[in-house]
Order: sequence, then structure tokens, then C-alpha cells
Amino acid sequence: MGPGGIATIIAASSLAVIAIAIAYVVVRVGRLVDEAKASLKALTAETAPLIDEVHTTVTLVNGPLHSINRITKNAEEVTNKFTEATGEFITKNSSVVKVAGALISAAQMKKGRSKKKKAE
Repeated sequence: MGPGGIATIIAASSLAVIAIAIAYVVVRVGRLVDEAKASLKALTAETAPLIDEVHTTVTLVNGPLHSINRITKNAEEVTNKFTEATGEFITKNSSVVKVAGALISAAQMKKGRSKKKKAE
């Protein structure tokens, strides 16, 4: 056997080692893909009921929200009517409002004086 035969044997053995390494990698990647497929199946199986529960929860929460929406609209209407009524009262009875303002100012001044006397 000459030098060419030994080189051929070395080349063939190195190709065999490379082929074995590639086969090992392919088998490992195949197992990884199988595990990923199983995990995806499990995730899908768990996610579907969870989505149904979330849908039910959102539906149950939306009911009271609609009620709260109606209540706030009614409160807004009452507030607007009250604002309109007070506005009309003030425009029609401006002298009464001035007297009320003076009485409130006098009461506040009296409170301020009594607090000063207590502090002294």
C-alpha cells in the first residue's frame, strides 16, 4: 500500500466521522422539533379554555359597566339641570345672591375673629 492508499483511508475515515457527527446533529434537532411540537400542543390545549374564561369574565364585567354608564349619564343630566336652575336663579335674583354673599363673608369673618381670640 502506497502513500495514496493511506491518504484515501484517512480521507474516508474523516468523512465517516463527519457523517456520524452530522447524523448525531440531525437526530438531536429531530428530538428538539418533537419536543417543540409537544409543547405547542400542550400550550394550545391550555390556552383555549383560558380564552373562554377570559371571554366570560369580560362579558360579566361589561354588564355592570353598562349600568355604571347609565348612572353616570343620569348624574350628568341632573348636574346639568341643577346648573341651569342655579344659573337662572342667579340671573333673576342677583340682589339675593349679593346678600347671601355678604352674609357668608360676615360669618367667615366672625369665625376668623373667634379663632384669633382663642389663639391669644
